[in-house]
Amino acid sequence: MRNLSRTLGTAVFAAALMISAAGCGKKKVATTTPPPPTAAPSGPTEPAPAAPLAVRINSFTGEPASIERGQAATLRWSVGNSTDISIDQGLGAVAANGSRQVFPSQTTTYTLTAKGGNQDTRSVTIEVSSSVPPPPVRTTGARISGAEMLGREAQDVYFDYDKNDIRADSRDTLTRDADLIKRILAGDPGFTIVVEGHCDERGSEEYNLALGDRRALAVKEFLVQLGVPDDRLKTISFGKERPICTDQNEACYQRNRRGHLAPAQ
Repeated sequence: MRNLSRTLGTAVFAAALMISAAGCGKKKVATTTPPPPTAAPSGPTEPAPAAPLAVRINSFTGEPASIERGQAATLRWSVGNSTDISIDQGLGAVAANGSRQVFPSQTTTYTLTAKGGNQDTRSVTIEVSSSVPPPPVRTTGARISGAEMLGREAQDVYFDYDKNDIRADSRDTLTRDADLIKRILAGDPGFTIVVEGHCDERGSEEYNLALGDRRALAVKEFLVQLGVPDDRLKTISFGKERPICTDQNEACYQRNRRGHLAPAQ
């Protein structure tokens, strides 16, 4: 009986030992905790910079499109999204919207260029009649004086605002005036011409007298370079005292900014 109890106790202990060993052999499964989500940055985000607006020429016209030599045409334009705007043929930089009177002596194409993020150009052509007017009718045996010839055939030249530079369109005019003066002097070597400098009404009287003087001198120097004797030319400035147009607009101002040839009294 004692042996039986010992045998049962040994069996129970062996069974317990096997259960314990089996429990120790189980593998633990590791669990991985996912990382917390990344928090979105706080505050407003800056928008991407906008692309620059495209430069565009809305309109560019010349009116009238056909003129007689010595007449004026008016250029008008409108440009968007640009501050770098110019017109060739000596007109230079201009505002985004405006107009300019021109006096081409021959058929001329004007090109408007606007720059910015891109470049836009447009051109207009002013046709100038090349027909030469017939010579004045003369009475047989009658002689036309130098003063009459100068009054009939000499042409004024025009200046830009606040400038005394001889413009490109004025060079052809002064070339014809120089030829006229030489013809007059060939018949009357003692004939003397006064070159008048005129201004528009803007600015003080003193300033415009000085500007008119510079304009008259510029015309005289150009004529001398073309072969007109220096001692046959005198200069005088009338400033803004003798306007030929009194309207307050650019077309009128342009007509008053001039150099004029007159016989000396």
